[in-house]
Amino acid sequence: MAHVSGERGQATRQRLLDAAVALVPEVGWGGVTTRLIAERAGVAPGVVHYHFPSVTDLLVTAGLGVTGALLDRLAEELSASPGIEESVDWLVGELSRYSGTDPASLLLTEMFLAATRLPQLRERLFEQLAAFRSRVAAWLVRRGHGGDDAYATAVMLAAAVDGVMLHRALDPDFDLAAIAGPLRALLGHGED
Repeated sequence: MAHVSGERGQATRQRLLDAAVALVPEVGWGGVTTRLIAERAGVAPGVVHYHFPSVTDLLVTAGLGVTGALLDRLAEELSASPGIEESVDWLVGELSRYSGTDPASLLLTEMFLAATRLPQLRERLFEQLAAFRSRVAAWLVRRGHGGDDAYATAVMLAAAVDGVMLHRALDPDFDLAAIAGPLRALLGHGED
């Protein structure tokens, strides 16, 4: 019986996380309340605080789950790619999935803003970002980049991806194909 209860608790916790991820793009980080989360998850408001000490803790956990998975997938795909050309093609294709105003883009934008005010979010988001940068730098070194330059290039790549997502929200005619050449130049240093 305890096993069923534990599974039910995990399922409820996941519904709360999913509700938070869906609500942030709709109402903004600061607009998410216990009541909204409970309604979206189909639970009583007290259940939210049974699983999380605060709405902020729930939002941080939910958001970091999304960013962690996204950064891991980006790093894995880049690392698995045989060369810079293929990596850039894949990355430009991946970025085309995000308009800047889609739910995932809005969640990331809200998280970045919230991180300026919430030290625990800023620290944990930076840990994820630093791990992503290190993985990309290691991939670049395998592709012929120098050590220190590879990490700086990984920093620039991460900033470029973030910037593209922000710019697409403001410029619906943003030409992703036009950035492929500069990205190849950024990443291609040292590759034969």
